[in-house]
Amino acid sequence: MGLRLVCGLAAASAVAAQVRSPIDVEVKPGGPVTIATARARFEVDSQGYVRGFLLKGGARLSLDDPLAGEPGESVIVDGSAVKELAIDFGRVRVAEARGVLGRGKRVEIPARSRQTEPRIERTAVLEIYEDFPQLLVSTITYKNAGKAAFGLDRIFTGQHRFNARLTDGKAEPYQMWSFQGASAKWGLDDVVRLSREFSRENVMGPPLENGFGGGIPVAAFWTARAGAAVGHLDTLPLALSMPVSVAGDGGVRAELRIDPGVRLRPGESYASPAAFLAVYEGDFYGPLRMYSLALQRRGWKLPEPNREDYAVSWCGWGYGFNVTAKDMLGAIPKLKEYGIHWATLDDRWFDTYGDWNPRSDTFPGDSIRKMVEEYHRSGILVQIWWLPIGAEIPGHRSPSHAYIESKVAREHPDWLVLDKSGRPAIIVRDLATLCPALPEVQQHHKRLTERFIRDWGFDGHKLDNIYSVPPCYNPKHRHKSPYDSVNAMGEVYRAIFETTRALKPQSVTQSCPCGTPPSVAWLPYMDQAVTADPVGSMQVRRRVKMYKALLGPRAAVYGDHVELTGVLRSGRRRDGGRDFASSVGTGAVVGTKFVWPQTDSKYRAALTPEKDRDWKKWMDIYHDKMLSGGEFRNLYVIGYDDPEGYAIEVDGKMYYAFYTPYPDDPWKGRIELRGLAPGKHRVFDYVNGRELGTVDAKNPWLEAEFTGSLLIEASR
Repeated sequence: MGLRLVCGLAAASAVAAQVRSPIDVEVKPGGPVTIATARARFEVDSQGYVRGFLLKGGARLSLDDPLAGEPGESVIVDGSAVKELAIDFGRVRVAEARGVLGRGKRVEIPARSRQTEPRIERTAVLEIYEDFPQLLVSTITYKNAGKAAFGLDRIFTGQHRFNARLTDGKAEPYQMWSFQGASAKWGLDDVVRLSREFSRENVMGPPLENGFGGGIPVAAFWTARAGAAVGHLDTLPLALSMPVSVAGDGGVRAELRIDPGVRLRPGESYASPAAFLAVYEGDFYGPLRMYSLALQRRGWKLPEPNREDYAVSWCGWGYGFNVTAKDMLGAIPKLKEYGIHWATLDDRWFDTYGDWNPRSDTFPGDSIRKMVEEYHRSGILVQIWWLPIGAEIPGHRSPSHAYIESKVAREHPDWLVLDKSGRPAIIVRDLATLCPALPEVQQHHKRLTERFIRDWGFDGHKLDNIYSVPPCYNPKHRHKSPYDSVNAMGEVYRAIFETTRALKPQSVTQSCPCGTPPSVAWLPYMDQAVTADPVGSMQVRRRVKMYKALLGPRAAVYGDHVELTGVLRSGRRRDGGRDFASSVGTGAVVGTKFVWPQTDSKYRAALTPEKDRDWKKWMDIYHDKMLSGGEFRNLYVIGYDDPEGYAIEVDGKMYYAFYTPYPDDPWKGRIELRGLAPGKHRVFDYVNGRELGTVDAKNPWLEAEFTGSLLIEASR
């Protein structure tokens, strides 16, 4: 007989106060250990492999398909793999769990190496909570139980082999979709259909050689029927990797790879970060939402958006690096005509990175402050572009200019992050790095913020090219770990955000990890996300969904400049950067960088008379519907619903948006309007002013025909 414990836990919400949610733990002598809730089941076999099952309609659905003898955890010690860590099922302990994630169960599973030296004890602690019934949290501790010290080189935790064929008998094992949150390469799709040759390292934490880095430590996988996701729940941007690859047998391999770099003396231990396995139905929205809610319980505090976060914004980047005050002021009449009351002074208004003084050739004297005053007299608020933490040093350059030695680097050389060789460590745009772990550097950024917002009058920030910072080996900083700099990055962004909100509560702070997903380090310290230089319309839509999952269904997400939309086909952009529908329909904030009144050919973003009519139409639609502040509803599955669908609820009305992969693709067929309240609903194409008929929530199907996109309103 195995040990069987069943515990009824009261549901956390008032709605479910009378419902008992049992967490059932069963331990068999030779394994497995089974942990079950009403929605999920997790099984730990004799090799430590954890299989996750989604419970739905009496079925157990899973993507987990381990090969015989496949471990769930492994470790390399002193350069050699420890092959056998035998689980002692007789010593498994089950207890109540109470903590920031709520009430649940804690299961402690011990294992020990068979060899005499190095003698290793591994303890896996698995936790599941009533408020997160589809999320299994695990922490692995390795202890030196021998008589000699050893080096703990590498830990492989959360190892999985996924197989799409388990939920679709006709699929190849790798034929599934995936979200991978690493910030690795500009324009790389973070939502992708896996292929036979797929492989990504997904390095997290410090910058890569190309300057990117950071990211969201989640890898999610799904088919039409079920999904699984792995990641870690630390609120810091930990240095690790989450490689995903398709193996020779066609199965999808995923794991967390950690390099502790520690030497354990007898009796010493090392604990891995809190990792998780989630099972779910749908696409990446579900696991990212679970991840975010769990992090919020663990201390991740997300600010509430203010009304200005949802306002359309025009950006002067259409003029490029050499924008002038005259250029910026010239757009005011058109902004007022469109009803736009936010503008952004973009890149290269300044002399040097790190000092942030106005350029004498484009913004001489007091012209920046006077420009802001003129905008304010016109009823328009203004953001300022800058790149925190970076500083110019000689011998380097950006796309716009060769660097000199910035004043901040010259006067405070001890503030710089140094690499292992003692040279300044470099971040994106070939900049030296001011160490964010230093209180002096945090105060420096607070003073810069006060200058921009209080002294110059700006109303918010566009913080750009934000990824990560390198480990710091500067001996004068006396760090406990070189990764103190990486972990402290968010403190600089906290200083900027909190100072700005204190000075102007209706400010807008936008942070842009150009071309990539954001970083867990600074994500809580902004109130407007951005789709971050999307490569085409599809990335706009999917990144909006990503941010709505991470920041909340009413989060303010800037769709970025509409001029960035379109899809490359045969090397050419098909819609000319005019796809407002991908922002409006998904609940994003509309943005543009048009050039006006100058319309000569040297400006790609020139506002032609034809565009002018189109821009006016979409500005009116956006302001009329204001879907960006509505409730994002996760009702459609990317990869498996055709056409790609999105739903927003505003004041009791449902708004739907459907898209083809390419803007000039036609589509014809039946569309399901999910999530309708009971009763009959009038369906209206609000872009083209067409009545589309009536549907009943009992049979919510609509015959439709469109090209590129269809945006509709359903009202009772």
